[in-house]
Amino acid sequence: MDLRGRLALVTGASSGIGRAVAAALAEAGARVAVHGREPERVRMVAAEIDGSCVVADLTIAEEVAALAAEVEHRYGGVDVLVASAGFGWSGPFAEMGHGLLAEMVAVDLVAPMDLTRALLPGMLARGSGRIVLIGSVAGRTGVAGEAVYAACKGGLDMFAESLRLELAATGVGLTVVVPAAVRTPFFERRGRGYVRTFPRLVTADQVAVATVAAIRRERAEVWVPGWLRVAPMVRALVPDGYRRLAARYGEPVRSNRPGQP
Repeated sequence: MDLRGRLALVTGASSGIGRAVAAALAEAGARVAVHGREPERVRMVAAEIDGSCVVADLTIAEEVAALAAEVEHRYGGVDVLVASAGFGWSGPFAEMGHGLLAEMVAVDLVAPMDLTRALLPGMLARGSGRIVLIGSVAGRTGVAGEAVYAACKGGLDMFAESLRLELAATGVGLTVVVPAAVRTPFFERRGRGYVRTFPRLVTADQVAVATVAAIRRERAEVWVPGWLRVAPMVRALVPDGYRRLAARYGEPVRSNRPGQP
């Protein structure tokens, strides 16, 4: 896909991966609608890349629908949707409150599907478009202490795989980006920093470069770094052995309750 002059909506573009992808798309010649839920930060990023800003809370279904309608009405049909908004939480599942669980599912899983549903008819009518979902290796392998986050990312994978088959020969494509741990504020917000020495953190810019390249080449999937795809392959081939290794070498799950280990 030639990105010059195309309209791209990037969710969660006020920081992290979304911000880097928005900048890379603008550099590639796309017109970028920068989404976030904090108006000042969204305006700042939009100004940096000469984009436009749209504000919406993705936990509210009505605001998700209004976001899609606003972008299409104000700026024209969306050619590329990059669903980057998301957040994590780390801790024992039994300690996770229902409110947080529902919010994570809404932002990480439901909102990307709803935005795709809202923007897809226009793409189909024009016979072209690209939907990009930012996934995670957690959705392919599972991570102790992040059951809901991993489930959301795994859900995005199956949504993408199924919809990709449905969209065959329509001119509308779908890309899933599967990054390793990325050096962004994500880990601070999830309540536990990244403590592993391997795999090393990748940068948001690395993910952005790979994402834009995948859109241009119309690739179905891209891993950052590429060797990371070995982990789910091992899990598929020798699941019991993989689980034993994951249990032995995985990060310990820490309680979020005061006084608990």
